[in-house]
Amino acid sequence: MEIAAFLAGVVCLGLVLWDVFETIVVPRPTPSQLRLGRHLVPWTWRAWRWLGERARTGLGRDLFYGLYAPFAAVLLLAAWIFLLIVGYGLILYAIRDQLYPVPTNFGTVLYFAAASVLTVGYGDVIPVGPAARFLALAGAATGLGLVALVITFLFSLFGSYQRRERLVVALSARAKSPPSAVTLLENYVRLGLVDQLPALFAEWERWSAEVLDSHVAYPLLGYFRSSHDNLSWVSALGAMLDAAALVLTTVRDVPRGQAELMKRVGAHFVEDLSNYFGYKGTDGSIVDESQFDVAYARLAAAGYSLEPAETAWRSFERARTIYASRLEFLASYWATSAPVWIAPRVSITSPAHQAGTPEREHVPGAGGLPQTGGSLPATAKESEQR
Repeated sequence: MEIAAFLAGVVCLGLVLWDVFETIVVPRPTPSQLRLGRHLVPWTWRAWRWLGERARTGLGRDLFYGLYAPFAAVLLLAAWIFLLIVGYGLILYAIRDQLYPVPTNFGTVLYFAAASVLTVGYGDVIPVGPAARFLALAGAATGLGLVALVITFLFSLFGSYQRRERLVVALSARAKSPPSAVTLLENYVRLGLVDQLPALFAEWERWSAEVLDSHVAYPLLGYFRSSHDNLSWVSALGAMLDAAALVLTTVRDVPRGQAELMKRVGAHFVEDLSNYFGYKGTDGSIVDESQFDVAYARLAAAGYSLEPAETAWRSFERARTIYASRLEFLASYWATSAPVWIAPRVSITSPAHQAGTPEREHVPGAGGLPQTGGSLPATAKESEQR
C-alpha cells in the first residue's frame, strides 16, 4: 500500500466532508479557515466583479452580478464532488491491488472512484478486496448524501431569499427606489400613516433578526441580488435605519420605543455581517451637516414637529455612526446600490420593465429623459467621491 497516496486521500475526504458539514449542516457562523467554501466564494466573486466592471452598461453589470450567487452554489457542489472523487481515487490507488483488473495508472482508479461516487458503475472495474468494496460503497453513500444535502441547502437559500425580498420590495412603494428615509417619512405624512410608523419599525425589527440569523449562518445569501430595479436589501436596511435615527433624534410626536429597538437589532446585524466579511474601517456618519439641513427642511415642510436643528444634527450624527460606514462597506463589497440619503442616484431599468424599448437608463429628477449607457447605482466608493 502506498502510504502517501492513502494519507492524501484521507485528508482530501476529511476537508470536503468538514466543509459540507460546516457550510450546510451547522446553522451558525463557522470561522474555520480549513473550509473550501470560505475561500472559493470570495476568490471567485473578485474575479466575477472584475469581469462585470467591463460591462458596457450599468444594466449589463447588474444582470451579470445577479448570476453569481446561483453560479457559486453550483460551483460549490461541483468542487465538493470533484474533491470527493479525488479523495476516494487516492485511497483506492493506494490499495489498487484490491481492484480487478488491477489498474495500471491513476486515471483508471479515478474513473472507478467517479463511477462509485456518482453511482454509475459499469462493471469494467470491480472491487474484490474488503477495503476496496467498503470504499466503493462509502463513495456511493457520500455522493448521494452530498447531492441530497445540497438540494436541501438550495431550497433553504431560496426560501430565505424570498422572505428577505418581501419587505424590500414592499418598501419601494413607501420610500421609492432606491429607498430613502426622508422620502419614507414624507410619504407617511402624505398618506396619513404616521401613527403606523411604530408598526413598520416592528416589522423591520423582526426582518433584521431573521435576516441576521440566515445571512450569518449562510453568507452566500448576501450575494443574491434583488430581481427588482434599483433595489437592494443593503439600501433598504439603510433607509429604515436612517428613518429610525431621524425619529429618535429629530422628529417629535412619533413614538420612539419601536424605532429604538429596530435600530439596535439592525445595527447589530450590520456589525456582525460586516465583521464576517472583513470590515477594517472606522465607524462614521458619512453625512455632512449641509445634507442634514436639506433633510431637516423637507421634514419640516412635510408637517413634522422637529427638534432644534443644531441639537438634532449632533444627535443624528452620533446615531448614524454605529452603522453607516459598515453599510457602505457591504454595498461596496457586493457592488450594489449604497444607502440613499439625499443625493439622487442613477437608476437602471431591467428588460422586464421596458415596454418594447431598447436598453436605456434614466436619472431621477431629469425629467424622465432616457440616456444611453449609464452605470450601476452608486456604490460606497462612488458616494464618498460625491
